[in-house]
Amino acid sequence: MMDAQTCLKKLEYVGVLNFATVDRYGKPQIRNISAIHYEQQSMYFFTARGKAFCEELLSDGNVQILGYTKYKEMIRLSAKAEKVPEHEQGKWIDTIFAEQPYLSNVYPGSTREIGIVFCIRNAEIEYFNLGVNPIFREKYAIGNAGITEKGYYISQDCIGCGKCQSNCPQRCIVSGRPYEIKQEHCLHCGNCYEKCPVGAVKKL
Repeated sequence: MMDAQTCLKKLEYVGVLNFATVDRYGKPQIRNISAIHYEQQSMYFFTARGKAFCEELLSDGNVQILGYTKYKEMIRLSAKAEKVPEHEQGKWIDTIFAEQPYLSNVYPGSTREIGIVFCIRNAEIEYFNLGVNPIFREKYAIGNAGITEKGYYISQDCIGCGKCQSNCPQRCIVSGRPYEIKQEHCLHCGNCYEKCPVGAVKKL
């Protein structure tokens, strides 16, 4: 069974994650981060105060985190990172350094004090498994995060011609009036949207 906690555990096994932000010029930036500590419903990560990454997190906080497993599972978190309160910084820095011994080579001795720890407590999680057929996708949330619907649905304008179904690469559309897209197996490729002769397929 897949859920938010299992997704976090899978990210922990992946180890190195991609963290995406937007810089002061509106340009996308992405980093590989492994200095991470996981709790059941949250994650803490370390960076240095002088880095542009830190500046972006402090000014906006919005971050997208992506991990990809050897089983062809994509796990993406959309979240707002929050700086851990000052009185807790030392505790979490020590925790992360204990779990990631290589960090002591990067920041030996007291130089770790240049670090800052951020926490993610509220996140929308998207799980997408390309290693099964049909593919499987689902969304979860931790904390107070909401879930944003994406993809396609078939409206009442459907005439029942079946072109959407015959052109679906994952066979996730079932007959009916209207026809129905099984969202947990949908690629979001848009083939049904393009092939529908009456525009009954709509974007969520």
